[in-house]
Amino acid sequence: MKRKTLARLTTLCCAAAAGIALTVGSARAADDAVKIGFITDMSGLYADIDGQGGLEAIRMAVADFGGKVNGKPIQILYADHQNKADIAASRAREWFDRDGVDAVIGGTNSATALSTNQVAGEKHKVYINIGAGADTLTNEQCTPYTVHYAYDTTALAKGTGSAITKQGGKTWYFLTADYAFGKALEKNTADVVKANGGQVLGEVRHPLSASDFSSFLLQAQASKAQILGLANAGGDTINSIKAAKEFGITKTMKLAALLIFIDDIHSLGLETTQGLVATDSWYWNKDPNTRKWAQRYFDKMKKMPSSLQAADYSATMTYLKAVQAVGSTDPDKVMAQLKKTKIDDFYGKGYIRQDGSFIHDMYLMQVKTPAESKEPWDYYNITATIPGEQAFTTKQETRCALWK
Repeated sequence: MKRKTLARLTTLCCAAAAGIALTVGSARAADDAVKIGFITDMSGLYADIDGQGGLEAIRMAVADFGGKVNGKPIQILYADHQNKADIAASRAREWFDRDGVDAVIGGTNSATALSTNQVAGEKHKVYINIGAGADTLTNEQCTPYTVHYAYDTTALAKGTGSAITKQGGKTWYFLTADYAFGKALEKNTADVVKANGGQVLGEVRHPLSASDFSSFLLQAQASKAQILGLANAGGDTINSIKAAKEFGITKTMKLAALLIFIDDIHSLGLETTQGLVATDSWYWNKDPNTRKWAQRYFDKMKKMPSSLQAADYSATMTYLKAVQAVGSTDPDKVMAQLKKTKIDDFYGKGYIRQDGSFIHDMYLMQVKTPAESKEPWDYYNITATIPGEQAFTTKQETRCALWK
């Protein structure tokens, strides 16, 4: 009996020692590299606007940085969150706890962004979101560790919503993706419409990745509103525009695509999209610097980059420069450095505010006619530049406790 007890204790001690060794080994492995996790939609309705292209942009940034920072190799981990908040949160937690990831760059989908944001806040880890729109990230759910890099629903509403209302589109009906992003974009745009003397006659919500928009569009048409506001994105925007044209909705209502990307224009074609007003943070054909980087990306991916893919590169470089400047991946030191850095690259010029928003100019654009387009992917005329201080949430509007 004593021998069995002794053997059992020996086994338990060995197992505990092995566990400690594994933990120490994992920690040492993590300390030997700077690890960036990239999580986005790799296979669903948002894959074209970020996905593999976003991953390639991050790889380009790491290569351009030299592959190392402070003498340590830079490693990239990536995952497909499948547009599911629980998968995103689980993977982020796994990366932080098991794999020693130093920072996560988050792609599309606001539900997944908010769940990742919560985990990063709990773990005190840097989280830079690129493709999610919900302005809740830098308002009610702001944390000291999150940066919202590319755009948000406030900026989109102040751009497209304001412009169309001022052009005479006074009555609106919304076709809205039924999750965090769609609801935030609808609310922000409705507020802007009303502030500019317009009316909202109603809304209808559709599920993410909807296969049939006919019933939703017929409800919108019955409202007799002038403007059909599309508070969705990616594949849902593409399919709702196709269906609106097929059912003749565009004969009586003007479409307002509140978030549309160059990939969506490419998929739909200029014949279908000409004249659409859009707000975005970046356009590949804006100036020599944007064209130079875009051509490098095109050589790899055989397509021009979206604003999100450009932002993926920029955010990665910005993070690595901060790590280099402080000589550490310590989240508090890195975040302090990020918030005092003046960002100036081909993507944008600006700064990261205390609420985590990257304040930079946004652009109001109109889709060209086929006759105006001079080369492949030449789809936009930039009609106005919206200064960052005007585009994003103001201090008077903020709901972020860090910036009150």
